[in-house]
Amino acid sequence: MTQSGTLTLTHEGGALYRLDVTGVLRKGDFDQSQQAITREIDRVGPLKLLIVLDRFEGWHAGDNWSDLTFYATHGDRIARLAIVGDERWRDDVLMFALAGLRKAPVEYFAGPAIEQARAWLQQ
Repeated sequence: MTQSGTLTLTHEGGALYRLDVTGVLRKGDFDQSQQAITREIDRVGPLKLLIVLDRFEGWHAGDNWSDLTFYATHGDRIARLAIVGDERWRDDVLMFALAGLRKAPVEYFAGPAIEQARAWLQQ
């Protein structure tokens, strides 16, 4: 059974933000999370983002994922990006995050490595 997706943005202190992603990611929910991140970037400046994939099931196939406006406009305002999730999602998620195109470092941490990812973000 496919779990409906949720995205929850939490301010962890300073410039560190956490985005929890569960279930199947929908474009509308993703757009709302990007708007929330944009508001925080406008408020605090460049930020570090910890993305935690918990029971993540992928992207909704019927949605149009080709819009790169957020990346083009705000991509350089994310200073560091750490992603924690199941190893099976590593390649797809790094491609989705445009890891090879960003100026900022992007790192994927497999398994329950949230504390390791937080430590890496603080470097």
